[in-house]
Amino acid sequence: MSTQLTPDERYMYEAIEEAKKAGQIDEVPIGAVIVHNGEIIARAHNLRETRQSSIAHAEVLAIDEACSKLGTWRLEDAVLYVTLEPCPMCAGAIMLSRVQKVVFGAVDPKGGCAGTFMNILQDERFNHQSEVVSGVLEEECGALLSNFFRNLREKKKRMKRLAKEALEQETGIDSQ
Repeated sequence: MSTQLTPDERYMYEAIEEAKKAGQIDEVPIGAVIVHNGEIIARAHNLRETRQSSIAHAEVLAIDEACSKLGTWRLEDAVLYVTLEPCPMCAGAIMLSRVQKVVFGAVDPKGGCAGTFMNILQDERFNHQSEVVSGVLEEECGALLSNFFRNLREKKKRMKRLAKEALEQETGIDSQ
């Protein structure tokens, strides 16, 4: 018996594919897709390191692409799928572009602004609120991030060990 994917799961898998692209180029593996009238109109993944730009988050890049494709800054009928809960900057961009609905995978307890740390997306003091759905494919999304950061820590340990060994060889002194 095969399990049918919900539309939210299907589009989240597309966002996961974007996140994997980020991970392959040593970017934090976060991916986003924007859906309008049942069609993916924008795809993006983090490019902060590649572009050396603090605003090159997956959500911001996808919003920019969707606006270009639709020829408007208003994404009122669009749904954003993202593998990690949006940060304050991305939540602000989502709110200001009037995205109708945001679906995210993993929560971000240190900076998530779609209900975990704070909730910019549904704050009634703003002129626009987005529907928020959390936890879609949460395990898969969280594993991408956990694996990435575990590998990064291991890489740093290896580099530190190699640097220590090189220094010992160069100087003939054991640094312990």
